[in-house]
Order: sequence, then structure tokens, then C-alpha cells
Amino acid sequence: MSKIEITRLHKRYENGTKEKTLLFSKNVSADRIFGGEEGFVLKDVNLKIEEGSFHVFLGASGCGKTTLLNIIAGLLPKTSGSVKMDGKEIEGISPERGLVFQNADNVLFPWLNVLQNVEYGLKRKGFKGEELKSKAAGAIELVGLAGHEKKYPNELSGGMRQRLQIARSLASDPEILIMDEPFGALDAQTRMLLQSELIRIWKSTGKTILFVTHDLNEAVLLGQKISILSAAPDASIAYNETVPFDYPRDPLDSDFVQYTAEIHKKLNEAIAVHADRIIDKSA
Repeated sequence: MSKIEITRLHKRYENGTKEKTLLFSKNVSADRIFGGEEGFVLKDVNLKIEEGSFHVFLGASGCGKTTLLNIIAGLLPKTSGSVKMDGKEIEGISPERGLVFQNADNVLFPWLNVLQNVEYGLKRKGFKGEELKSKAAGAIELVGLAGHEKKYPNELSGGMRQRLQIARSLASDPEILIMDEPFGALDAQTRMLLQSELIRIWKSTGKTILFVTHDLNEAVLLGQKISILSAAPDASIAYNETVPFDYPRDPLDSDFVQYTAEIHKKLNEAIAVHADRIIDKSA
């Protein structure tokens, strides 16, 4: 059954528009990147995402991956087309869709400790007393932060802060977890550890996960499905791939290496679709 169904989705940022929404995790306004471009950021995107799946989005910088996640999250309106969750059009944000950003420091409250950070969203949803404590404790244990409840964000490592951000999203029990390069700012060792932890969390919760990465190995290591986007402007989904490996996966395995090379080739082909029109406006 499709959890998310995207049909003929188009997105354009008009130059001078009032749509100043920050692309989440990027700290830059959308129209600074795309305003004034001819054509669309996303054009005729069609995709079905199955319930409980781990779906990875891969593409060149600036191809609209984050824009697509923002639309699914309800943070940005679409220009045209349809984006549905469980058969209903997505209009605005919803607790059914949890967000995990690249930089945890931008979203954690430094004056609240681990437990208080996780409890914050639950309190806003009306949870109290033992139910509040139970849900917060369960989320903290799930991400491996039990015993650190009284620590503040500045007392945690980068990996632990990212675990805390994930715990805060999971505590509200969303049906979908939307993650935009969540491990991109971490060192290699911490990144590998959290990749394994995320697979464990996904398997234990059955959540649908939407995950953006620029890392080919990470895409193949984590994803059941990989959608490869062409370059912007007028980006669309060039390839939809089903990863042929069970979990856990060994990135040193010869079949894994060969398949990753095949994905790399397709990524290069997708980028070449509009290679002569790629303009870096973020410099």
C-alpha cells in the first residue's frame, strides 16, 4: 500500500516571491537558490512510496531533494500536481510527519536537558503525568541515550545530539520520519554507528523513512528504494531502484561495491540530463 503518492508534481520559486521559507537544514532561503530560474525546480515528479519502507533520495546539490521533502512535510506549497498521504492531500504540517534536520544544534533547546527536550513536543500535544514520562523514556531508550537524561546539549557529542533530535521526533510517534542529510555533519566513525542504529530503529518501529543523502555508499547501505533525481532546473526522478540486498549490509562486499558503482553511473547520467544548466547560486 502506498503511504505517499506524488502525481505530476511541479514546484517553482518566483523571483521576489514572499515565499521566504528556509529550506530545512540548509539555512538559506529557497528563492535565493531558485528565484529567477527559468522553468521549475521540480517538474512532473511522480512517485509512490510504500508504507514502512526506507526510501532514499539521491541527486546533485541543488536538484530539489530538500524542496521535495519540504513539500511532503507540508512546509512548502506545491505549484501544481498532487502529494497525498494515505489518500489525502497534504496541506500544511502535521504530527504524522516527523522531521530530522542535518544540524541538531539548530533545533535542540540548549536550556533544556535531554529529558526536557524530548518531553517538550509531547507536552505541546497534551501528554501529562506518567504517560508523558513513559513516552519520553521510551524514545530516549530507543536511541541509546538512557542514562544521559539530565545532560544538556552542550554536554553531548555531535552523534548524541543527533540521537536526541531523532528521539524527540520519534516520541510523538509520527507515521513518517523525514530526514534531510541527518548524518552529513558527523565524523565517519559516528556516521557509521548512527547508520546502524537507524536501521535498528526503523526495524523496531516500522516507520516509513524518507532520507536524503549525497553519499552513494550511505544510500545503498540504508535504502530499500533509491530515487535518483536529475539536475535542476526542471528536475524529476530519473531512476527508481530497488536495492537487492538484505540487512545488515557490508560496504566492503564485492556485490555491494559493484552495485554502488552501477548507482554512481546512473547518478552521473541523471545529472547529465541538465548538466549545461547547473548554476551554483549559493557561493
